[in-house]
Amino acid sequence: MKTVLVTGGVRGIGAAIALAFLNKGYRVCASYSKDEDSAQKIAAKGVEVFRADVAKEEDVTALFAKIGNVDVLVNNAGVALVKQIQDVSYAEFNRLMSVNVGGAFLCSREAAKGMIDKRSGLIVNISSVWGEVGGSCESVYSASKSALIGFTKALAKELGWSGVRVNCVSPGVIDTAMNARFSEAEMQALKEEIPMGRLGDGEDVAKAVLYLEENDYVTGVDIPVNGGFSIA
Repeated sequence: MKTVLVTGGVRGIGAAIALAFLNKGYRVCASYSKDEDSAQKIAAKGVEVFRADVAKEEDVTALFAKIGNVDVLVNNAGVALVKQIQDVSYAEFNRLMSVNVGGAFLCSREAAKGMIDKRSGLIVNISSVWGEVGGSCESVYSASKSALIGFTKALAKELGWSGVRVNCVSPGVIDTAMNARFSEAEMQALKEEIPMGRLGDGEDVAKAVLYLEENDYVTGVDIPVNGGFSIA
């Protein structure tokens, strides 16, 4: 049985990805940092849950010591920040980067060790449409997600010779708690900018991740899952 680890995998997009793999018969592990209620709910469905802050090296090494080698790593854990740049503190910048980029680095480093030994494996980084085109008042968040796309391409080149694939999925506006900050009017305005005429959901993103697991000749790509939102 293959093992998959989904960071930030107990709610929202992460939970949808975790459950999609569970339905395919994988051993599914999900990390989380704070949401005990969501962790207990998804654990009741058969997902193994582990509390860990992916921005902390000691937490990540302990996490992999508990889980063991993984066949698939989905770097989904992330935090958002909506502020104009003049109002962003350096502490806020560092925290966002340490979770969104540092967490992906630390988890990928640990996962790669076992994958290289087995000469197989898949790493999927969850970026964002803002990593592709940038978002006003989300410059730091956009920078972190853009960094994931660059990290994906470089790591795919680095690990391809070892039989390890690295890809990226960039969701658009997805109907999750992270977007609860938008008013109803703002959400309607966003829908009107999406050619498909609707918000995405976690299952839309999960399908893209499953495709990347099933097609073993795809590496170094970024798949937009945004209903056409990023079309110029």
